[in-house]
Amino acid sequence: MKIAIAALAALIAVPILVGGAGQAVVSAVFGDSSGVNCVPEGAGSSTSVAGYGPAQLANAATIVAVGKQMRVPARGWVVAVATAMQESTLRNLDHGDRDSLGLFQQRPSQGWGTAEQITNPTYAATQFYQHLLAVPAWQQMSLDQAAQTVQSSGTPTAYSQHEQDANQVIAAVQGATCATVGTGDCNNIQAPNPTAALALTYSCNQIGLPYVWGGNGPASGDAGFDCSGLTKAAYDSSGISLPRTAQTQYNAGPLVPAGQPLLPGDLVFYGTAGKVHHVGLYIGAGKMINAPTFNVPIEVANVHWDGDDYLGASRPSVDSRVGSRP
Repeated sequence: MKIAIAALAALIAVPILVGGAGQAVVSAVFGDSSGVNCVPEGAGSSTSVAGYGPAQLANAATIVAVGKQMRVPARGWVVAVATAMQESTLRNLDHGDRDSLGLFQQRPSQGWGTAEQITNPTYAATQFYQHLLAVPAWQQMSLDQAAQTVQSSGTPTAYSQHEQDANQVIAAVQGATCATVGTGDCNNIQAPNPTAALALTYSCNQIGLPYVWGGNGPASGDAGFDCSGLTKAAYDSSGISLPRTAQTQYNAGPLVPAGQPLLPGDLVFYGTAGKVHHVGLYIGAGKMINAPTFNVPIEVANVHWDGDDYLGASRPSVDSRVGSRP
């Protein structure tokens, strides 16, 4: 069965061939306005900055939260917020010069995405950061230079005038984090990025296969999986090679800070730091896909945070390094 993953503008297009017992449909990835949105949490409803109203600050919080989620250095948040101040005064505009739209006045005709995508603040911020991170030595550039390499504006020196305001706004909203809840449903997968979407799609297609101690799945000649065999195979399908056991997967990280909302595609672990005995793949809505134990097939189950030995989570979808923590 072939499943098309929604692209992040024209930069990412991932056709996937999957098989197995289940059937999954990916409806959205990070920044696709048809489903997944970054919901900024932690900025505080009483946050205020002179000259900027609640809607504008919410957009700034989204820009910062997306930057954190993508591990963009803080200097990049300043570049992004200052750019949005210049282009739209931090308003999600449905108009602009020619076909320019949204916070960054991105243009569908220039390959930034559809009008619907560009007017999703999460998508727009993701696109801005992806283009910025592709610029060599952007952190050594002035704000004007860094912004202009992304924007190709007719006013290339207009961005730096907003640097002080951008820092003030970021200071007000920097507690924001990106909460992508997800659906918990294999028939409507939502994921923060294409890597996580691929891993979730693979896992959903294994639902119903038997638990097999040490099992690596039908592709390896086994009838099913054990817990870490499933998570390794899922991320192998996305191009990230995880270690084989739950313990070594936990050790590899990168770990999600305690208290930060989980994202679809995160690995959830049970046990202690020195003796991890179970791992599952978070799919959102408080649920995980996992190979539980003998005589119980691969299934979607509730994640138990309290009253159990829940240890923590890692986020391999944002870091392809194996065997080390960031």
